Amino acid sequence: MMQLYSGTTCPFSHRCRFVLYEKGMDFQVIDVDMYNKPEDLAVMNPYNRLPVLVERDLILYESNIINEYIDERFPHPQLMPADPVMRARARLMLFNMEVELFSQVEALESGKEKPMDKARQQVTDRLIELAPVFTKTKHMLGDDFTMLDVAIAPLLWRLDHYGIKLGKPAAPLMKYAERIFSRPAFIEALTPSEKVMRK
Repeated sequence: MMQLYSGTTCPFSHRCRFVLYEKGMDFQVIDVDMYNKPEDLAVMNPYNRLPVLVERDLILYESNIINEYIDERFPHPQLMPADPVMRARARLMLFNMEVELFSQVEALESGKEKPMDKARQQVTDRLIELAPVFTKTKHMLGDDFTMLDVAIAPLLWRLDHYGIKLGKPAAPLMKYAERIFSRPAFIEALTPSEKVMRK
């Protein structure tokens, strides 16, 4: 059985929980206190970060790598596009998302006012740029729910928690977010600590 070492408030762990529930398979989530990590975590992941997936003698870290592995190992429903061109495009978009949005998570959670303000501004600008996409499409890659929707959902869920107000220009994005949040797998994947992040 797969075991996911998951931070109860970690957006990267949230992604992996979302995929596991979306696939509806057998797995065990091991909740890890972000501020009191077990010693064996540093043995499994040299960067001492979450999430970490363990399956028999395979140990994986980095949420996008974990999620692609789960997607290939359990192909239904398929979350990465089948077409190589679209799959490459999806990987590039995932990479951009890490660089432009998720690289700000550390600053947003740092409790230091200046870095937090800067990170809020960066995330706000990027998301407002993204919003018009959702006037034309249901999901990030068109009509189908894919790994890109999985990847961005934990950040959208945490906007209130991070003190990010997007306002009217982001209305299509927020409508899209609500659609993702209403998916049964998304709801199941939320930890009690995550549930309270949104008013």
